[in-house]
Amino acid sequence: MEEDFDRWLTEATILSDVKIIMGRVLVRLRRHEPTKFKHLLKTKIEEMKVEKRELVGVFGKTGAGKSSLINAVLGEKHLLPSGSISACTSVMIKVEANMDNSKYEADIEFITRKEWGDELWSMGQFIWNADQKKYAAAADGDDDDDDDEDEDEYRDIEEKLSALYGEEWKQKIQSNEELMDDKYFREIPEFLQSQTKTLKAKTASRKVPAKELSAKIVKYTRSDLNERLKRSKAVKRWYWPLVKSVTVKVPNNDLLQHVTLVDLPGNGDRNKSRDEMWKEIVGDCSAVWIVTDINRAASEKEPWEILKGAASLIKNGGQCQYIHFICTKSDCIEEEDDHSASDIRAEILKRNRRANEAVNAEFTNHIKKHFSDVAFEVSTVSCNEFLQGKYLQPEDTEIPKLQGFLQNLNDRHSGMCVEYVSGAYGILSLIQGASCRDGANKNTAVCAELEHNLNLQICKVKTVMAETYKAFQKCLDAGVERSRRSCEKELKSFLYPSAGGSGFHATLKSVIRNGGTFRPKKGDPINLNMKLSSHLTESIVEEFRRTFPQKTEGKRGPFKGVINSFSLATERLLQRHKDVERQLIFLKSEEEMIKMKVNRIIQDRKKMIYNSLTETVEQTMQRGYESALAFKGKDTLKKMRCTLVKHVCDSKNTMFELAKNTMLCKLEKMQEEILETLEKTTRESIELSLKTVDHSLPDVSKDLEEVKNHYNKLCCSPDEEQSLSVFEEVQLDAIKVSV
Repeated sequence: MEEDFDRWLTEATILSDVKIIMGRVLVRLRRHEPTKFKHLLKTKIEEMKVEKRELVGVFGKTGAGKSSLINAVLGEKHLLPSGSISACTSVMIKVEANMDNSKYEADIEFITRKEWGDELWSMGQFIWNADQKKYAAAADGDDDDDDDEDEDEYRDIEEKLSALYGEEWKQKIQSNEELMDDKYFREIPEFLQSQTKTLKAKTASRKVPAKELSAKIVKYTRSDLNERLKRSKAVKRWYWPLVKSVTVKVPNNDLLQHVTLVDLPGNGDRNKSRDEMWKEIVGDCSAVWIVTDINRAASEKEPWEILKGAASLIKNGGQCQYIHFICTKSDCIEEEDDHSASDIRAEILKRNRRANEAVNAEFTNHIKKHFSDVAFEVSTVSCNEFLQGKYLQPEDTEIPKLQGFLQNLNDRHSGMCVEYVSGAYGILSLIQGASCRDGANKNTAVCAELEHNLNLQICKVKTVMAETYKAFQKCLDAGVERSRRSCEKELKSFLYPSAGGSGFHATLKSVIRNGGTFRPKKGDPINLNMKLSSHLTESIVEEFRRTFPQKTEGKRGPFKGVINSFSLATERLLQRHKDVERQLIFLKSEEEMIKMKVNRIIQDRKKMIYNSLTETVEQTMQRGYESALAFKGKDTLKKMRCTLVKHVCDSKNTMFELAKNTMLCKLEKMQEEILETLEKTTRESIELSLKTVDHSLPDVSKDLEEVKNHYNKLCCSPDEEQSLSVFEEVQLDAIKVSV
């Protein structure tokens, strides 16, 4: 760990130095007389960005020990609030490195005032309807019409409103204006001003800074009735119902150099912006940790339901490559007086092995089909033993294994510093070359060869993309036909469940009210739109994986590797044309930057392409949901069912064809964007490097020398080479243990 930290410190120092150098160069370019060439140089410097962070999503049921796990893994005992088994993290908490200073900080992002007003109205309507329903049932002597879902939702709303308003809401819930009064938000003017609130721990305090920050953020993150009652005098209002997310920033932690841990609620949220953020974060996770108590880990329904519920977001269109099923509290066993420490250790390890085998078996038999291309691993951890070491060695607790995993994610980004420095080296080489040359005409032969190479590469990309489009079109044609034949059967299997019971009326109404989706407190999430589009998505799964392989599946990359192999052969040209060495160095670094940009486009667009099938079905179904929701009174369930069946029957000849065409259109647009980025940007770079002379450019010879030294130090570091080879071994191991 100490060597890792030293390497991180070296990379961070170099990256900081080079950023300062490029900032100086940018200021000098701005001071000189503006030209088109200088404008392009300034744009390129400003566009140099660090690759986005690796996200690790941490899921788990109440009391599973997520916060304790994160604290232990990061070596920060008091970072996130933990303790009461009834406590529940109510909002999304991101934990990342503080890159600005050496303090512990937390940024609180609120939902908007309008969103809270809309949510209040919706909650008020639900409470009014629920109360009317209770009164009617009591008058009729009929209590047979309910499921637990309405009651669960009522309790959730009651807890949310009580946290913020105490008991006052009960008299004012039907009047939004009163509950939106500024007096309720005096402590958080940032909410009223749509700003981020920043909390800081005073490093000069005698308290532990992380513990001090943890105490401050509790009322923005936790839902714990007992805790609220205990602190009622000190804390009058709990603001977590208004919070969109909390970002906790930790100083001097090498495990967070390029990684963000995200403590996630198990499901999405009724608030639209919070739900959209939840879906986006889950879809962007490189890894998912499912945390549960080791007792009945394999048979406990909730963690598996969380995993299946997030499946549509973290596979295919998502970026997830690893799933870790983490069984916590592995040291919680009864201590016998006549048992030695070694006996207790053996008992703990034996139980851990049994839990590991049971979880792997459950995954293989029931869950693997949802995640066939994702590496799955089980960990049995003990946070207390890792900190105290009473019976177990540190490696027995498996916390070091998780720390190693995070370090490997960081190592994946170890080239990020090199890429930034390489880009800076290329731009400075270009500036120096363009300001020193006497003329550009003698580079005609080099330009011609580069243009020829570019045309060949673009031709390859176009060929592969045309093949890809045809392959998807063929798959979708088959999917459309299967969807038309089976959609009524799929719909009726949902509308007439074998174990529906009298409570299905409430479930169906919730599904319709939420546009085809519903996340019950117990059981699997319901997504009728996904059920109807299932044959379409199934038809493209294999082709999608071939076109956009996960990183664990090899280094070839998207579109049969044609993007990653795109090259102007600048290294070969460098050996033959030393007179334009600086220009070719720029082109070489620019080539890598362009490919990184294209891969980011693919990463972002592929999610939209994959999800467009279900989204189009959802849009087409919306009119049917609205019609079904309008029914009230006698035979409402029957009328809702008939309305949905009729809508699907009337729409099936157009709905699935529209979904197919929408997806193909999005695929085609992405391909056009990729081709334009590759061709246009590369031609501009050739023009810039070999056909431009500007003697008014500033002298950057000293800056170039500094950056070149940094570049050589990074590229020639034995530690760098070793870390990369170790990472490759870990990648191979992860694939081998994939179940």
